[in-house]
Amino acid sequence: MTLQLIRATDLHLPFARALTCRNMLPYYREYDLLWMDEAFDQAWTWREQWLIVDGEQLLGFCSLSQDARALFIRELQVTESARGQGVGSWALEQLAAWAAARRLPLLRLTVFKSNPAQGLYRRRGFEAVGEDDCFVRMQRVIARPPPG
Repeated sequence: MTLQLIRATDLHLPFARALTCRNMLPYYREYDLLWMDEAFDQAWTWREQWLIVDGEQLLGFCSLSQDARALFIRELQVTESARGQGVGSWALEQLAAWAAARRLPLLRLTVFKSNPAQGLYRRRGFEAVGEDDCFVRMQRVIARPPPG
């Protein structure tokens, strides 16, 4: 595999929405939450959107935002056929490198409490820093290069 992150356009919105809905709907049902296409579409307009590709093949996407301290992974979705092949781990390492390049000390995300992806996040250096009824907030401290 030759994985890349490439900027998504509005043409990729239907793919990203359908993938996210398919992957997340079981959790929405479990926690009695309402999936709304409109909310996803609105967030699409103000976040950074990146496709995970292998050549011409779309394997997933990630949605990002940032503040002065952290790069936030708002979505990291991988197609079912690409799971278990290191795609998620690769994407997390790329995003950690981006956070470092942007001089942000933290990489953060939120995950459903029952989502087994928490194991992946822990293996990639994330720690739980808080929770609410259905989510765990996790973060990874990004090593800062020494000054000079």
